[in-house]
Amino acid sequence: MKFAIIYATKHGCTDKCVHTLANNLDDNTVLFNIENDKIININDYDSIILGGSIHAGTINKKLFGFMEKNLDILLQKELGLFICCMFEGDQALDQFRNAFPEALRNKTKAHGFFGGELAIEKMNLFEKAIIKKVANIEESVSKINYSNIKAFAEKMKSL
Repeated sequence: MKFAIIYATKHGCTDKCVHTLANNLDDNTVLFNIENDKIININDYDSIILGGSIHAGTINKKLFGFMEKNLDILLQKELGLFICCMFEGDQALDQFRNAFPEALRNKTKAHGFFGGELAIEKMNLFEKAIIKKVANIEESVSKINYSNIKAFAEKMKSL
């Protein structure tokens, strides 16, 4: 099966997760960072995985625009969706619902919550101030859930 992982990353957490995911899939997996790769022909792939990190409650605008623009084609594919966020449980589920169009959420064969990171050293001054005030965090934190990534990969491979 030929996989395409289309993602967006701001501070690198999603990039780490995507590479871990690709290593758990197979050699026919191609990665597309929506910020860098402008032309993506999704017709070339059997399965599409979409995901990104959540910042201020939303997913990357370019990724969301890509999903809306290619909705009809995406609905014809085996589909997996994931988010990287610091929340768990109902809060993570709410962010997942806000990140993806309902039609895609209803079609997905696998959905994932990969955890997240707050990389203080990669943030600008404004982001640092907000994180320190809202989350009361002074140094970087990583809560990437590698077992969730592996389980997501297994689910995608079983399709």
